[in-house]
Amino acid sequence: MEHMNLYLAELVGTALFMVLGLGVCANISLSKSGMCGAGGIVAALGWGVSMVTVAVCFGPVSGAHCNPAVTVGFWAAGNLSGSLVPGYIISQCIGASIGALIIWQLYKDHLDEEECPGTKLGVFTTGPSIQNSWRNCLSEIMATFCLMFVLLSLGHQNPANGVSMFFVFCGVAGGVMSFGGLTGYAINPARDLMPRIIYTLVPIKNKEGSNWGYAWVPIAGPLIGAFLAAMLHRVIF
Repeated sequence: MEHMNLYLAELVGTALFMVLGLGVCANISLSKSGMCGAGGIVAALGWGVSMVTVAVCFGPVSGAHCNPAVTVGFWAAGNLSGSLVPGYIISQCIGASIGALIIWQLYKDHLDEEECPGTKLGVFTTGPSIQNSWRNCLSEIMATFCLMFVLLSLGHQNPANGVSMFFVFCGVAGGVMSFGGLTGYAINPARDLMPRIIYTLVPIKNKEGSNWGYAWVPIAGPLIGAFLAAMLHRVIF
């Protein structure tokens, strides 16, 4: 109970992050949505704004990791006690599940009306444009490495709060623009795994498989990328 405020901040923050982020995916991809076809720029801006929104709300409490890879990265860099890591990750996974359930309810009519099964799945999960699991994993490693290095660098740059939020936005939105077309830019094991589980469990008309054969990529890639960024950061700084 000692660190319950930290874990609650991560849980609620991740849930909000998923609602806003997955909401962007649903909004621009489901055919009955009024913003269907808005495209990748809206996705990049939406995910970037979502992360900044959560960071403003919960950053002062827990750091607003909302991402097991970021938590592992901060631990590996020596910026987070190892005793907090399990609680952070469990909270993030619960929050991601709640967020995915909310999106399912908000967009249930649209999901049921959607004719393309791949579009339904894409609201909840990431996936490669071209299936090559090892190269897809490399993409997730590189994407998460870049984001994690930006986040770690904010610690020694010590920018003012508003400037700090700008760089958080750039780290997320810029990553979507650079890597989103390859694998959907997961960079977050909880962001992909828990919505994938929710998609598998909830009733959606005419849905197909959850592509579990790919699920290891958005788990392993971000964790490896964040760890490598932390190691290099320690060597340089």
